[in-house]
Amino acid sequence: MTVAIYYFRNDLRLEDNPAFILACKNADFLLPIYVHEQKLEEETRWGFSRLGQHRKAFLQDSLEDLRTQLRYLGSDLFELAGDFKEVFSALRTQLGINLIYCEQIVAPEELEQVRVLKTIGFEVISSWQSSMLNPHSLLFKLEDMPDVFTQFRQQVEKQKLRFANPVEAHVSIPPLLAGSKALSQKTYVDMLSSKKSFLGGESKALLHIEQYFDRRLPDTYKQTRNQLIGLDYSSKFSPWLASGCCSARSIAKKLTEYELEYGANDGTYWLWFELLWRDYFRFLHFKYDNKLYRSTGLSTEPNNPFIEIIFKQWSSGSTGESLIDAGMRELQGTGYLSNRMRQIVASYWIYNMKGDWQAGAAWFESQLIDYDVYSNQGNWLYIAGKGTDPRGGRPMNLAKQTQDHDPDGIYRKIWLS
Repeated sequence: MTVAIYYFRNDLRLEDNPAFILACKNADFLLPIYVHEQKLEEETRWGFSRLGQHRKAFLQDSLEDLRTQLRYLGSDLFELAGDFKEVFSALRTQLGINLIYCEQIVAPEELEQVRVLKTIGFEVISSWQSSMLNPHSLLFKLEDMPDVFTQFRQQVEKQKLRFANPVEAHVSIPPLLAGSKALSQKTYVDMLSSKKSFLGGESKALLHIEQYFDRRLPDTYKQTRNQLIGLDYSSKFSPWLASGCCSARSIAKKLTEYELEYGANDGTYWLWFELLWRDYFRFLHFKYDNKLYRSTGLSTEPNNPFIEIIFKQWSSGSTGESLIDAGMRELQGTGYLSNRMRQIVASYWIYNMKGDWQAGAAWFESQLIDYDVYSNQGNWLYIAGKGTDPRGGRPMNLAKQTQDHDPDGIYRKIWLS
């Protein structure tokens, strides 16, 4: 008799979840859990929580949606909270389970989690499943991948790679182990129900993706993606992708089917192009691992010092620069910011305010509902010139960005009034 834990991480879905399907196939009894880690409630060294209220609210939506699906299929989701090692040690003692299935995440803290689980006696079977492409389909090993995105993209396109085939949801889930119902559960108190811009969960993700394609919005994606206002200017897939409520492979498959029906164009290509950027930031972690998390990144140049009063001006939207302040207030008020505004405010923090890029990255981690460890780190390294980008940094001209993206001041009026 095989008894296993399925440890949900950033894969809060049943559809196209190979790790969960593998657990369902191999286990006679399966305990699905999610762990709210104590350290995410603690303050960073810059003086704020790693998990802001907007992220908590979106996460809780997503977990409730997942629980509903699991209960419909005769299972359940158990939310546990506390010190990571203590939570799993108690589970092992209480239920005698030694086997864990989970998705593979190759960022430092997530790799450390797996190492800890093994040291306390668990067998851990993890599966890579968060990218659009299958890493094994590439002609190069990820440890030897091209540093520059353009070269990476050209090799992918030369191979005519589009996406790895998603897998269907597993409709038969092994029963819960006797005694598991007695496990204590923890849920966050949602204080932002009336202010949510996005609702978490796989069911919401699938509805959003369906309406996006039904309304033929991919056709205009390239022309509108840098706009600052409105739901339809970009795909808005990122909140659900970041928490794993949907998969990049499923979106890419739907995009290919859309092109077969309506024809490919600049918009559909650019949507795939952005999903490829997402893969690129993931795959770089296989090559550079912890080096991406040093204050110098991959460069030899020292980081800017952290000055608290300056940081508070930037993070609260009190710099005196109207576009920057509007962007930072939107972020704090909604947990979301357009990709263009993320680049603008990050550039301003690093190059105009001479700020610590790691503090900026940590603030985005705290605030963004679509925080993704790979993309967040990759984008901040890119702007700061501490990653693989050959240009050595991406400072932006604020006056030009303002004229290009908010010439009439409508965006600033919304967030500064």
